[in-house]
Amino acid sequence: MKKIRTAVIGINEHSHSKQIIGSVRKQTDLFEVVGYHLPENERERIPKRIPNLDGLREMSLSDILDDPAIEAVVVETDEIYLTKYALLAAKAGKHIHMEKPGSVSLSGYKELIAEVKKSGKVFHTGYMYRYNPFIMDALEQVKSGKLGEIISVEAQMNCWHPEKTRQWLETFPGGMMFYLGCHLVDLIYRIQGMPERVIPLNKRSGLDGVTGEDFGMAIFEYKNGVSFAKTTAVERGGFARRQLVINGSEGTIELCPLEWYLPGQDLMQTFRTVRTETGWHVKVDPEASEGVDRYDGMMAAFAKYVRGEAVNPYTPDYELELYKLLLQACGVKVNE
Repeated sequence: MKKIRTAVIGINEHSHSKQIIGSVRKQTDLFEVVGYHLPENERERIPKRIPNLDGLREMSLSDILDDPAIEAVVVETDEIYLTKYALLAAKAGKHIHMEKPGSVSLSGYKELIAEVKKSGKVFHTGYMYRYNPFIMDALEQVKSGKLGEIISVEAQMNCWHPEKTRQWLETFPGGMMFYLGCHLVDLIYRIQGMPERVIPLNKRSGLDGVTGEDFGMAIFEYKNGVSFAKTTAVERGGFARRQLVINGSEGTIELCPLEWYLPGQDLMQTFRTVRTETGWHVKVDPEASEGVDRYDGMMAAFAKYVRGEAVNPYTPDYELELYKLLLQACGVKVNE
């Protein structure tokens, strides 16, 4: 089958450009990566990321956008510029994979979604948990009603970041909630829909004099209960405690650790515990998933959507509502 001619725009410093570019380059049965463009002074600002592009042709932005043979673009520039370049790609009629979650302007994001809908092209965002096999299975159990009525969702994504990264979080409203909490908000919204009320509780730890909001938390009120997303950059060993708990009237699914690297590999496992008993002392041992690459499944799905072999379940309208909900979790007032 014909490969998808693809170009890369940007190499972000703190997110997943290295892994995404590596994934599309190695999936040679799906993608032909024809070149890249470095916007926003990235060559000087982020030289450590440039080796990921070795062997590819450097192109101007117009070279990419004006070439009808380039079907898709991978937009991996820094978060604050994502919407800007994704919008240019949408106006050029390209299929788009964009790093999550978009820039900080709701009006800009609305314009992007409107342009994507107008073009009819694929709009795909970098929420890697959507392609975790155990999470996909849990979503199916929610959808089928196997877990009964959903009472609450608890989602945590913690870690320890150095001072420089935590200060960089000041770039965004909500800091960590915008940067990594977006993954958790996506899961809660996918499982429970739009909440009745959002209570942002994002804070600055003050460690090392950092002024970015490095402790992120938000509460989501639903008719049956309260869900929360918590994401911090100041928890030592926090990666081991990344967790998703879906509490339903007929069963509870706990994924913890949400991800764990297999020794010496780039593959990750998830550990799942399913509890359906009402007894207080019923012990259930966790089940480990097979090792999976965080990004290969995500980019392979993007290829299927571009080729028309599958339909992206995360529609442009879904992405817009998710973005609005994320902004609320970050403490931004969203006026329709």
